[in-house]
Amino acid sequence: MGRVCPAPCQAGCNRNQVDDFVGINAVEQFIGDHAVAENYRLACDAALGGKRVAIVGAGPAGLAAACQLRRRGHASVIFDEHAEPGGMMRYGIPNYRTPRATLDREIARILDLGGIELRMNTRVGAGNPGDSPAIEDLEREFDAILWAIGCQSGRALPVAGGDAPNCVNGVAFLDAFNRGRLQAAGARVVCVGGGDTSIDVVSVARRLGNIRNASGARAETVIGGYVAHDSARAARREGAKVTLTSLFPRAQMTATEHEIEDALREGVDIRYGVMPVEVVLGGDGRAVALRMRECRVEGGAPVALADGEAFDIECDLIVSAIGQGVDWRGLEALVSGDGDSNGSGNSGAARLEVDSWYRVTHRPGHFAAGDIIRPHLLTTAIGQASIAADSIDRFLAQGGDSDCADSKPPRRPKVDVHHFNLLDKLREADRAPAACQSGQHRGSDSAAFAVHNYEDRSRHEVIPSDKLFLGHFNHDPRNRRARTGPDAEQVLEHFDERRAGLDADAARAEAGRCMSCGMCFECDNCVVYCPQKAVFKVGKDRAAFGRYVDTDYARCIGCHICAEVCPTGYIDMGLGE
Repeated sequence: MGRVCPAPCQAGCNRNQVDDFVGINAVEQFIGDHAVAENYRLACDAALGGKRVAIVGAGPAGLAAACQLRRRGHASVIFDEHAEPGGMMRYGIPNYRTPRATLDREIARILDLGGIELRMNTRVGAGNPGDSPAIEDLEREFDAILWAIGCQSGRALPVAGGDAPNCVNGVAFLDAFNRGRLQAAGARVVCVGGGDTSIDVVSVARRLGNIRNASGARAETVIGGYVAHDSARAARREGAKVTLTSLFPRAQMTATEHEIEDALREGVDIRYGVMPVEVVLGGDGRAVALRMRECRVEGGAPVALADGEAFDIECDLIVSAIGQGVDWRGLEALVSGDGDSNGSGNSGAARLEVDSWYRVTHRPGHFAAGDIIRPHLLTTAIGQASIAADSIDRFLAQGGDSDCADSKPPRRPKVDVHHFNLLDKLREADRAPAACQSGQHRGSDSAAFAVHNYEDRSRHEVIPSDKLFLGHFNHDPRNRRARTGPDAEQVLEHFDERRAGLDADAARAEAGRCMSCGMCFECDNCVVYCPQKAVFKVGKDRAAFGRYVDTDYARCIGCHICAEVCPTGYIDMGLGE
């Protein structure tokens, strides 16, 4: 995730109020690469029980769910129609963003947990060819089913001529490239989009370029899966003119800013605030140009400007990257909404209904995670898989009885993240509090069973920058990953990774820029500035990570000075307000 997540969390980082956000992605990439280099294994102490879970889809959601289920003692079988696991990480994202060797090692770490079986080249659903199992077959064989098939069907351009043979969708384009079939894109490529998928399309098109005077398959037939380009013709490869069109101005594009910068540096021509109105066809029925008009977006829909004239962008290939959908063929019994009439199995109205714990509402024992629910980030899919695994574990613990009162999940926190747990840290240091005594107590600040000056506020609220004492933090420039991506002259056949990871010193320094919002990092401000000496360091025999200071409530006068000088917003005064 450190390589491909657009990291919207970085925009909300409180460090932006001081200088620049903490490079969360860069630190994550270093940690992941270090773990692989040192051959760290995923922790798993749970013995396998007798339950088995079917996971349909070997993408990020399915693999993450298999890992989380294994940690809870449940075996799983992952079904996927592709030859290799990875889902959109392998077949939808170019290798210069997710190096395949890195992806393979990450997947191997999950499979090494044991109790996880892969059944590749297997499409689940009634009516599919071969020995593909139907939904009912999985229900008979397994104790629970998780649907994680993602969105692997692209949308065609909804304009006249959008069904021309050389008009293809972005998902199919990237799939053909990642499978090694597509060796050339064409001399003139136009991509309609504005999101991260469209950036991947145009970046790949610039790298592949065009094979001059090549005989044989056109790009659209290769993308359709009929034949493969002969890579020997690459000796005649030349650059391609690649254009990306977006309905929105640059500031409103959904693509990540640094991805846009990379595409511009690599020679992609981006047209902002324009909409396609027609595909211009030649005598053979193939697209020769895409007709555009300037536009504005109103109510989520583009509206052509009245004073703007139409203009054409000449092209040999048009790629539509305007959204993705689920291929429901053979799985129609799962969805609600209208089915589609053209037999493609991809209907905008069809959807899988799930609750907040990712249980399929109308099918007990069925769960879901990832883009099948709603297309979003890869990190979102992984997080949903963790929650779904909790739901499955609870379901199996109750013997598969969804109506059991004990199977009702607890209320999910407002901030749905993994939290620091002080009690766990105290136990690690052999300093757990004494057993709690029942009954009411006064003066419990001196009781050994109570842990004072600690409340995990992050469970209930996000700590905003106005809750911090920003004057404590010095200007400290971000440690940036070195860009290794090409420019417009070097881009042809350049498939090396775009960014070099941080070294250990830089990663440590970047992690040190974190302001520990809402947590104590032992700066001593509260001890130094308390006028009553009411705040003091705990004795070394009781100190542990997260347990640094204590309060003498007989001395405290509620002046709030400690809260005002706390850099991280950890201290929240309640008395006297």
